[in-house]
Amino acid sequence: MTARATDARRAAVLGKPIAHSLSPVLHRAAYRELGLTGWSYDRFELDEAALPGFVEQLGPEWAGLSVTMPLKRAVIPLLDGISDTAASVEAVNTVVFAEDGRRLGDNTDIPGMVAALRERGIEQVDSAAILGAGATASSALAALARICTGEVVAYVRSDARAAEMRQWGERLDVEVRTADWADAAEALRAPLVIATTPAGATDALAHAVPERPAALFDVLYDPWPTELAARWSMTGGAVVSGLDLLVHQAVLQVEQMTGRTPAPVEAMRTAGEHALAAR
Repeated sequence: MTARATDARRAAVLGKPIAHSLSPVLHRAAYRELGLTGWSYDRFELDEAALPGFVEQLGPEWAGLSVTMPLKRAVIPLLDGISDTAASVEAVNTVVFAEDGRRLGDNTDIPGMVAALRERGIEQVDSAAILGAGATASSALAALARICTGEVVAYVRSDARAAEMRQWGERLDVEVRTADWADAAEALRAPLVIATTPAGATDALAHAVPERPAALFDVLYDPWPTELAARWSMTGGAVVSGLDLLVHQAVLQVEQMTGRTPAPVEAMRTAGEHALAAR
């Protein structure tokens, strides 16, 4: 059912820590652009222990929730169903409350990654490299399952992480080879490099960017640009940022929660850029 502008509906982002989240900025920008004057979007700092009680007390005015770390798996037992996309990585970042009262979970990070790449003209690659092996790396693998026709090499810091990435590859039907982080400079020659590491982790690789790099997807957005992304841009390579990902996953959330399509991508991106600049 499509939302009416005057409906008093609520949505929010949940996680811990949450003060840094740009989700309220993006969703509120979408509501303004769509004329949804009765809609509000807030943030709540919650850990796994507090999550069930919070979800149980939500009333019929609630349209949906954005879910971030550390709640993406903890929320699953509280839901009535999850999408195949969310099940593929055992992570939910979107909860929509259906008219019949059901709580439905989805993962918009994965199609958000694909959409962010497509926006830069990257629709298919014959191989790729992933830097890192955390939760975002599994989402990256799921996105690559849709666009990569060949091998994905994951550069990791431990044997345990290597084993995890190979297991995710088997589960997602992606050909994954693992390599030691010490050799991460080799990753930069791939047709698509996805950096999923924390701030500062790839700074030492900036000097190794090739003369003609292909495409870099760096999931960070604050601080931005990272040293790797800045060097990549200087040499003429295509760069997709964490803000691009954040915007595109939020676009899909807005569409699911409000029933309005298309969500206003550019208005949401501009709001995010202004918020980051103000920091």
